[in-house]
Order: sequence, then structure tokens, then C-alpha cells
Amino acid sequence: MPFREILNRLLGPGERVLWEASLARNARDVRRGADILREGERPQALYVVLAGWAQKYRQLHDGRRQIVGIYLPGQICGLDLFTIARHDHSLAAVRHVSIAEVGRAELCDLLQHCPNLSQIFCWSELVAGAIQREWMASIGQRNAIERVAHLMCEMFVRQGGERADGVCDFLLTQRQIAEATGLTQVHVNRMVQELRRRCGAELGQQRLRVPDFSALASIACFDANYLHLGEADRIADLAYPLFDARPEWAAGKRPPVGREDGLRLVGASL
Repeated sequence: MPFREILNRLLGPGERVLWEASLARNARDVRRGADILREGERPQALYVVLAGWAQKYRQLHDGRRQIVGIYLPGQICGLDLFTIARHDHSLAAVRHVSIAEVGRAELCDLLQHCPNLSQIFCWSELVAGAIQREWMASIGQRNAIERVAHLMCEMFVRQGGERADGVCDFLLTQRQIAEATGLTQVHVNRMVQELRRRCGAELGQQRLRVPDFSALASIACFDANYLHLGEADRIADLAYPLFDARPEWAAGKRPPVGREDGLRLVGASL
């Protein structure tokens, strides 16, 4: 199930109106490859992808780049807004992207009026951490063809993976696939051709065609459980907000010692 659908299921009608109004009010377009935020900058906002894909990356001094996350429509980036002094990564548009930039004060106000947002934010961060661990396992243990196949499987499943024609968006170039999988672009090209030969998976015109997902998943050693897509409804059953946003944090004031998170986890002392 795409993240946008999960978000719509977990928000109440009134909350959805407030959330969508905030996104529309703060929307802007970012051209292909342009940075949305840069490493070293002070966090100022929460970012929500409205259309297109965004890439989180780390870049070394000599220009080498590692993509460490892909954000699809509806997904949230920047929940460390209240916890860090400066960004330790950059966020850029994969291709043309529309993104909402919700400032700290407005976000705190939303959390006060939309209690279910805190559950969604918590679930979003838990899933992001699970994806990060899976990517680390890929780079550390999967071979080249397994890495490329696994990335294809993940993007397919995260966008629904239920279309009868077996086709989904795939906006990454082969260079970006290389930067996400720790391979060279030449090696990625070879693996893409090999996957086409072995299971019919095909990239072209910003689309991924998967005629036999089981065959692709077998090559990738792919298990979608780490995406936790079937567990989103459990978040809605929680009887209390997971986070408590204090008004003074909306103004950018740092919380007192022992409260550096800026968003208090209710029950954290239990």
C-alpha cells in the first residue's frame, strides 16, 4: 500500500483537511537534481513529497555520492527538525518534484490539532529505519544482481505492487541506482540487462515493468516484511498521542537538559 494511502487511512476527516491545507499552502516545485536541503544547514522545516521522488544522500569531499534513501509521494522527511542542530545529509529532487515545506511553528500547531499525526510520524520514522537497515544489509551482503533486483522490488512494493500490468514508476537513472547500491554505473547496466534476460524485469522511460514479481523477488532475496505495510492500522488503535509538542519549541528554543528530543515520547520513562 503506498504511503499516501496509509496516511489518508490514519488521519481523521478533520485532521486530513488541516494537513492537506498546510501542504497546499507550503508547496513549491524543485527542478531535477536541485537540493531541497543541504548538509550542514540548520533544520527549519518538515518536508513532504507531493509529486515525484526525492533522494537523501551523503557526499564525500571528492564528489562521490551515496544515496541513502528514496522518498515517494506522501512521504515525510525531516522529522529530526526538533532534535539536531545541523543536517548531516542532503535532500534533492530525483527528477522534477513538488514538495511541501512545513515550518517548525506550523508543525507544532498541527500536532496540537491533529493528534493522529504524531502516530503517523512515529510509524514513518520506524519504517525509515527498517528500510535503512535493509539497504545496509544489501550493500554488505547481497551481490550486484541481488542489490539491483532488491531495489526494483522495494520501489514496486512501496508504490502498491498490485497493478495487473506489473508496471510502476521508476524515476532513478542507472547512475542513481549505482549511487544507491554501491555499484558502478557500468555494473548496474550489466545487471539491468541480466535481470531482463532472467525474469523479464525491464526499465525504460521512467517506468519499471515486472511481469513476474516472484522471479524478481527470488533473485533479490526480497521479503517485504521490513516495510511493515500491513501494520499501519495498528497505529490507529493507540489510545494516546506518542509525542507531546511544546509551544516554546515552535519558536526554535532548545528544550531543557534531558529533553533534547524536542518531542517528548509519552511513556518513555516506563
